[in-house]
Amino acid sequence: MKVKTILVSQPEPKMENSPYLRLIEKEKVKVDFRPFIHVEGVDAKNVRQQKIDLHNFSAIILTSRNSVDHFFRIAEEMRFKVPDTMKYFCQSEAVAYYLQKYVVYRKRKIYVGKRTFAELVPLLKKYKDESYLLPSSDVLKPIVPETLNELKLNWKRGIFYKTVISDLSDLRNVYYDILVFFSPSGIESLLQNFPDFEQNDTRIAVFGNSTVQAATGAGLRIDIQAPTPETPSMTMALQKYITSVNKK
Repeated sequence: MKVKTILVSQPEPKMENSPYLRLIEKEKVKVDFRPFIHVEGVDAKNVRQQKIDLHNFSAIILTSRNSVDHFFRIAEEMRFKVPDTMKYFCQSEAVAYYLQKYVVYRKRKIYVGKRTFAELVPLLKKYKDESYLLPSSDVLKPIVPETLNELKLNWKRGIFYKTVISDLSDLRNVYYDILVFFSPSGIESLLQNFPDFEQNDTRIAVFGNSTVQAATGAGLRIDIQAPTPETPSMTMALQKYITSVNKK
């Protein structure tokens, strides 16, 4: 069956040169964006109940832009003035760049990994004597605490925000040829919003091994998968699939 409509379970990209725009123009398909999950911050009272005192930390581990936003939000709610001596360990350049929203980049001690959390390890090893705070969601990849424990660092996790399933009830009678997922939480949201969901001719596209496991565990048929050596991005995987089926 030909593909005419796609629903991506994420917010619409803000960049002007989004690869989705090229996909729309080239394949003449309709692409809608809708977050299946969203983030809600926990309040300062909740953070205090986790026995977290921001004065006790000399370094912050930041794994996402959400962790940046919610660390500084909690600091403000607690009336904690983040000292200029604070060290920031950012998982990727994108996170480090986003940090500039809150600090003067050249005046701060900022250490940047490449992309994955494992690639941050050499930097963390160099600074084993710091007291680390990890602001995170209630959903955390196991590799993060496992790695920090293996390094025998002095660290503490703080749940500063939570991943919440979005209300998708307005989509109940809307049909798309392809649904695109990037996390197990997206799959969970689909099934919680539509417990009677039947896949039928709907194609499911998934990104990442954990999303694959969640989709297959839920009994869904996976038609498009990324990353692969041939299609490292989701838009490339979609392009390849659409080109193939729309030719027929």
